[in-house]
Amino acid sequence: MNNTTLIADIEGYASVFHTSDMNGDIVAPGAFKASLTRRAAPVRMLYQHAADTPIGRWISFVEDRRGLFVRGEIILSSPKAREVHALLRGGALDGLSIGYQAAKARKGPLGARRITEADLWEVSIVTFPMASAARITHIGPARECAQIYFGPPLRPARESAQIECGPPSRPAREGAQTEPAREGAQPENGSYSRPGREGAQTENGSQMRPGRASAFPPTDVRHFADALRSAAKIASTMTA
Repeated sequence: MNNTTLIADIEGYASVFHTSDMNGDIVAPGAFKASLTRRAAPVRMLYQHAADTPIGRWISFVEDRRGLFVRGEIILSSPKAREVHALLRGGALDGLSIGYQAAKARKGPLGARRITEADLWEVSIVTFPMASAARITHIGPARECAQIYFGPPLRPARESAQIECGPPSRPAREGAQTEPAREGAQPENGSYSRPGREGAQTENGSQMRPGRASAFPPTDVRHFADALRSAAKIASTMTA
């Protein structure tokens, strides 16, 4: 019996500090520190913020001077994960986008927000990042992973099994935040979610569907232009 799994290393900036996104919102340095420290379940790796389309896992989070730098592994066990990997390797995709709830923020004179604390739930590979500088910086080739280990990423053995092939070969940056995330999440295709609204939308405009066992709670992720909504609808019709 072959116990190996194909994976591909991925890394990039999920969020960039001091830079306005397409809504004018800005994420402040240190905004993710509290969330990454206290969360108990992993920050999910999704495709286009679709909760039913996990394609891998994030294993390292570092807040450096530029932004939130992430490393992870695409698990090439599903047709969608293999498709995304091929598009990334071919240069057709390169965007990253965060799903979160703004825990602390203050409004600027034009209604834009400065996010000082964000509860991070997921980081998605996307076509249209709201934060234009949130980009993938490295995507590796497929490689075999043979080791199976029990427990959350980068932690000693525990109960639920996870594939563990070790972190990517590149050295960790300063200030690494490797604590995994708690249950629940919210998308940011560059958008930053405001608390209090019911019926979440991804930042590229697609409506999140409530009612599933693993569904996200009500969130407030602002979407942008109709063109991106159309792109999201087209993407949702793609078969694996």
